[in-house]
Amino acid sequence: MTDLVAVWDVALSDGVHKIEFEHGTTSGKRVVYVDGKEEIRKEWMFKLVGKETFCVGAAKTKATINIDAISGFAYEYTLEINGKSLKKYMENRSKTTNTWVLHLDGEDFRVVLEKDTMDVWCNGKRMETAGEFVDDGTETHFSVGNHDCYIKAVSSGKRKEGIIHSLIVDDREIPEILE
Repeated sequence: MTDLVAVWDVALSDGVHKIEFEHGTTSGKRVVYVDGKEEIRKEWMFKLVGKETFCVGAAKTKATINIDAISGFAYEYTLEINGKSLKKYMENRSKTTNTWVLHLDGEDFRVVLEKDTMDVWCNGKRMETAGEFVDDGTETHFSVGNHDCYIKAVSSGKRKEGIIHSLIVDDREIPEILE
């Protein structure tokens, strides 16, 4: 990887993915790696600007690297996820998902709730869940190893804030992290 020009970390429901891009401006080479695995390789591209599109993660999320000339032989590389700049995508994602990181039985787990579908992901796998209505909202139950977990959804009582989601594992609340 001698022509490595850009590296991005992209947080998706199934985990954080590392995207690396090689651009050989003298050889015309373009190589895209996702999590260390080569996804695209093009040699002898005479057009040094343009874009490369590929998929990331279990949900095959569309990603595009844009290559633009900024002056002379200087280039700018931008990453788009689902047609949005990485920054915009991550801002939007913080509104549509909740993420928790917890340590159980000597292992780290990353739990993600997709609020639009109510899908729960843990370490890259979509979990089997059971929804239940309770007095003050809903609970989405699932297991991590032999630990009982549920995500409790209750109204904040404020229209701007909407619904508050909390992860409860073995009867204790896990603090949410912001990615």
